[in-house]
Amino acid sequence: MSWWEAAVLGLVQGLTEFLPISSSAHIRVIGPLLPHGGDPGAAFTAIIQLGTESAVLLYFRHDIARIIAAWVRALSGRDGSDRASRFGAKNVDARMGWWVILGSVPVVVLGVFFKDSIESSVRNLYITATVLAVFGVILGWVDRVRPARRELETMRARDALLLGLAQAGALIPGVSRSGGTITMARWLGLTRHAAARYSFLLAIPAVVGSAFFELVTSHGHLTAAGGPGVAATIIATVVAFGVGYYVIVWFLRMITTRSFLPFVVYRLVFAAAIVVLLVTGAIAAT
Repeated sequence: MSWWEAAVLGLVQGLTEFLPISSSAHIRVIGPLLPHGGDPGAAFTAIIQLGTESAVLLYFRHDIARIIAAWVRALSGRDGSDRASRFGAKNVDARMGWWVILGSVPVVVLGVFFKDSIESSVRNLYITATVLAVFGVILGWVDRVRPARRELETMRARDALLLGLAQAGALIPGVSRSGGTITMARWLGLTRHAAARYSFLLAIPAVVGSAFFELVTSHGHLTAAGGPGVAATIIATVVAFGVGYYVIVWFLRMITTRSFLPFVVYRLVFAAAIVVLLVTGAIAAT
């Protein structure tokens, strides 16, 4: 993979990771259209997500530091030695720490048990196109009919678990990590801004953990003949970081005044484009 192809994939990752349009689907489709050709692979996709997650860490650094400090304080008993206090009953930031941990459990469990399927059968582009369209319609419907009255302070353990299950759906290209969690959050009545904020925070453990797991278990694919290569992966990751940061800023401003309808329309158009590319033979399904 050349440096400019890596930069293109990093640009795509940065532009799409935080929007409810599935970054993995875009990487999966655009990769074969480049001169290098071929699916860059689950390992490449997971690792360049470190770039976009680094952008999340930078943007939310004060929130993250506050949540970690409050969680440690509560767990150590400094907010009270009773069980409720240790689980954040007296501090909303401590509770948020627990909700991120609880919400991360489903994706860890499902990722471990279904890793082989994720890296093979569910990366079929016909599945990706179908998932893009179906979940796009669901996002639009939920955002239209559900109330938006709740903020993150009102979250409960049940909400965190359901949002974690929604995030786990993003293991399938086309669902979208942010799209799945935002859709579930809106179904639970959270405001658009609250839904997006929790989606970004929840993704940190899953994405960082997945990237380091792939580094340990699949680094050979990056350097193998036909693989993307270490240098290309680094370039893509750096580009994804820079672009991703500005997308976070834009997206959080945009959803304060707009619905998710533009993303629904885009998902449907993108799904149709994938089918056209498949039917015409421009790209292969697997």
